[in-house]
Amino acid sequence: MRRRWLKRGMALCMLFAIYLLSREGAMLTAKTGAESRGLIMIDSGHGGIDPGVVGIGGLQEKEVNLDIARCLEKELKKEGYEVLLTRESDMGLYDEDSRNKKVQDMQNRCAMIQEKKPLLTVSIHQNSYEDQEVCGPQVFYYTHSVKGAALAKCIQEELNRQLEVENPRVEKGNSTYYLLKRSEGVLNIVETGFLTNPREAELLATKEYQQKCARAICQGILKFLKTVEINSENMV
Repeated sequence: MRRRWLKRGMALCMLFAIYLLSREGAMLTAKTGAESRGLIMIDSGHGGIDPGVVGIGGLQEKEVNLDIARCLEKELKKEGYEVLLTRESDMGLYDEDSRNKKVQDMQNRCAMIQEKKPLLTVSIHQNSYEDQEVCGPQVFYYTHSVKGAALAKCIQEELNRQLEVENPRVEKGNSTYYLLKRSEGVLNIVETGFLTNPREAELLATKEYQQKCARAICQGILKFLKTVEINSENMV
């Protein structure tokens, strides 16, 4: 009788040990899988004392940028990527006593990118023009970045397609924008519309359209990551 209970006890202990090992293994696998896809950084342009473009009806670019960035963060996390925002509230990346807040803000954004070394960075912005008829999304990349151009093409195509742009633009190289020129790695500036265009300003103020922009950007990023091999030691 004693031997029988001893055997049963040993069997239960083994079953419990197997359960713990399988549970830990599953948790480790899930964690590893989540981490393996890499980090993507989202930069919300402007913030704090810098509103960016102030469009029709007083709509501020800094607010639209952050709203779209938050939507994009959710979309990318669904796909298993780690996401880091340069700002998560209406704040600038500068010290209050800084003599040149704008320069310090841009320097700190570049420093974050350099420190974190993400797979890629997308900086969300809005556009403006004196002619209110001008509209449509526009993606910029650093002129000398082959991978930046490839990412911009993917995002531009998805924005044109999903936003059903009547007169679609093409991605555009630039060698003067501070972030493009000074940042390391693959970076695009994505301007999702013109706040000076009445129709686009109205759309960009809505959560539905912001989510639509975010989904298009996300799909563009995914397309890029599927077609371009990312070398973390040589992202140019």
